[in-house]
Amino acid sequence: MRPELNRRTFVGASFAVTGAVAAGPLLTGCESHENTDSSNTARLRLHVNGQPADVTVDTRTSLLDMLREDLGLTGTKKGCDQGACGACTVLVDGTRINSCLTLAAMHDGAEIRTIEGLADGDRLHPLQQAFIDTDAFQCGYCTSGQIMSGVGCIAEGHTGSDAEIREWMSGNICRCGAYTNIVAAVSKAAKRA
Repeated sequence: MRPELNRRTFVGASFAVTGAVAAGPLLTGCESHENTDSSNTARLRLHVNGQPADVTVDTRTSLLDMLREDLGLTGTKKGCDQGACGACTVLVDGTRINSCLTLAAMHDGAEIRTIEGLADGDRLHPLQQAFIDTDAFQCGYCTSGQIMSGVGCIAEGHTGSDAEIREWMSGNICRCGAYTNIVAAVSKAAKRA
């Protein structure tokens, strides 16, 4: 008995064949993180939150992934992984950057500060406290990036007005829309600095 060929079976078979043909080249040469060639690794000596850290990473590893996966510092969030949301903001040598957009290997010898290194023991950083005081977060997912960006904004001197704070914090997205309170928190902490 010959199978009936109709539009549905033809389209389904076409997608299956096209997917298999397209996937072949994509899967060729794929290797796991554990099986990388030693020529693709870099040994880094960093200072993370005031502590020395020696880590060996694949040269293609982003700073964000190194912090989260290799050092266990999960306070830095992976939001968009494209530099559009700011959830992964950290300070590198005092400058705020999106850690998803830079390779870890580029920062050998750098001083890296994440949200985990902001408080002084049990004493919160003034901006962390200001976030609590002004209720500047809702779901909390963007909070670590917002705070790290706010610390950078204050250090850079971009807190002369609410409009200036909004402009210099515009790379950090809050999906809950707590922007008014975030600006108030940065302004309040800047006055204490």
